[in-house]
Amino acid sequence: MSVNLTSEQREQVAAELKRFAGDLNLSDDQKQKLHDALAEGRVKVADYIKSHPNVTKADMIKEVASHRDQIRQRVVHFLTPEQLKKWDTEVSKAKEFMGHNVAGWDLTQNRPA
Repeated sequence: MSVNLTSEQREQVAAELKRFAGDLNLSDDQKQKLHDALAEGRVKVADYIKSHPNVTKADMIKEVASHRDQIRQRVVHFLTPEQLKKWDTEVSKAKEFMGHNVAGWDLTQNRPA
């Protein structure tokens, strides 16, 4: 399974991530730590897809959600309280953008909607 975004949607996501990173005003050390956390999450999701070639969209979104929670646990240790508040707000927006309420399952709360 793959996420099928149009080139326009990919550009929107990239622009939004760039804006978001600027809004957080990260130090160089924070940028590296965030990059590492996100890269690790991407690897885990890629490994999941390889080991589950027939995964459904709903299952894939649940898997992404579980890694998003792990990433948040990591960023708590290096973002300031103000940055963390912005992080949480932006992640919430991203959930809406990516459609994380799938088949009656609210993945933001990991329970049925």
